[in-house]
Amino acid sequence: MRKQMMVIALACAVLLAGCQQIPLDKYIPIPSGDDNFVSMEETPDLSYEVPASTPGILINQLGYMPESKKVAVFQGDELPDVFYVIDMESKETVYTGFLEEQGYNQELEEYNSYGDFSGLQTPGNYYIEAPVLGRSYSFSIGEDIYRDVFKEACRQYYYNRCGITLTTEYAGENAHNACHIGKVMLKEDTSVSVDVSGGWHQDEKGQKDVITAAQAMSVMLLSYELYEKAFTDDYEIPESGNGIPDILDEVKYEVEWMLKMQDKQTGEVYSGVSVYGSNNDASGKSSDIYLEPSSAEAERAFAMALAKFSYLYQNFDTEYATYCLQAADRAWKHAELDLSGESDETNKWKFAAAAELYRAAGQRSCHKYIEEFINSEENLYEQDEIVLMGCVTYISTKQKVELALCDQIMKMLMQQAERISEDANDNLYLAAANKEQDNNRQLLLNIMYLMVVNHIIANYEYGTAIENHLHYLFGRNDIAVSYVDGFGENSYGNGEENIGIMKQFDTDSKLIFMLSEVIDRSAG
Repeated sequence: MRKQMMVIALACAVLLAGCQQIPLDKYIPIPSGDDNFVSMEETPDLSYEVPASTPGILINQLGYMPESKKVAVFQGDELPDVFYVIDMESKETVYTGFLEEQGYNQELEEYNSYGDFSGLQTPGNYYIEAPVLGRSYSFSIGEDIYRDVFKEACRQYYYNRCGITLTTEYAGENAHNACHIGKVMLKEDTSVSVDVSGGWHQDEKGQKDVITAAQAMSVMLLSYELYEKAFTDDYEIPESGNGIPDILDEVKYEVEWMLKMQDKQTGEVYSGVSVYGSNNDASGKSSDIYLEPSSAEAERAFAMALAKFSYLYQNFDTEYATYCLQAADRAWKHAELDLSGESDETNKWKFAAAAELYRAAGQRSCHKYIEEFINSEENLYEQDEIVLMGCVTYISTKQKVELALCDQIMKMLMQQAERISEDANDNLYLAAANKEQDNNRQLLLNIMYLMVVNHIIANYEYGTAIENHLHYLFGRNDIAVSYVDGFGENSYGNGEENIGIMKQFDTDSKLIFMLSEVIDRSAG
């Protein structure tokens, strides 16, 4: 408690110095198909079943950076006192370590212990071996071990582009012909038809939902906002080399689709494109595809995503950024005409959209919604990525802010970070994870909260917790599996039925967020 109060006091001192620790200081005034494809899955049935046999030595199967802390988890009916790190090529022992903190795990009915091999910093490929337990899966040590997986995570959205042909030059085995290029009818009024080609497929049917898209876009934009050095212009997509970070090019492709979903006269935003019927891929007939009606929630999600994009894109194309901000403003105003009442879901989108519009355009009328939401502790303390993004935007704005509101946000963030850190320390695998989690979505959200707080006020404990969560996702977990598709000796993606974090439309954006901090840090 003493440590927590000291950190909160430090946070408040930071806030009193300006309530804007993330240096973003500009704002824009608002002026008066038919081929099958490999796609992300939005909500697949994932069981993460325990393999028939798992090793008793658990490590990050991707690997470690040379100077990072390296800890393996050992578990079994009986544990040895010593372990050895073996070079994969020479088979020679390059490090000898000793097990620490051995104890009996009543729940697992086995002994657990830890082995620290941080002293090994030589780049190479290795595995750990120990008497009784045998050997671990392999891992690497190197400066750039996360760069390839980060790039591949960013490219997942390119692979799922709709409305254009993806050639093998850029998409490899994910290449497909242009699909969904015609107009579709409004489900509730077939006299209305709209060109909704473009954007990203969100599942195997090729469906596209505005709220889901806005959520993924905003997470990636926040990644760029906090960890800009991680994002380069060489991800091998058609836009590479144009002087704009490829992550912004990718999000712009989705923005172009979002703009098609809006009635430019009224500001109304259709909520999505649905594919009906029994087909399980993007080869559905045009009669199976319908435009879904508008909703206030979709309009606020639209407003949040486009206002955030406009704010970050203005340094590259002010005219286009302003156009996007105008569209966001129209959607916001149309949503305000909805008198059907507010729910918790619409409230959080309203808060986040108000925060983005206030920061980007200085709309004072939005501030009352920000104030109402923050003062409602029930809303503020709900752990949610949209709430988190609205909070980060408000405390980072150069517009006039209420320091009392900033103080409330920081106290909430610190409380969440302390809880997550404590949960991680109490967990055998040093991560705030449990078997009841929804396929690691909660764990990824925990990481987002930790990273935001650590970005504002660098804290060794939080930095270590973030790194431990990374190790958990790449194999130091109870089933010894890397949850990131195709990365690690035993990873999801090795079997046709298994789809890991990278292949999920929503979780992949959070994977990008998590890895961006690592890449940004290694970039100096």
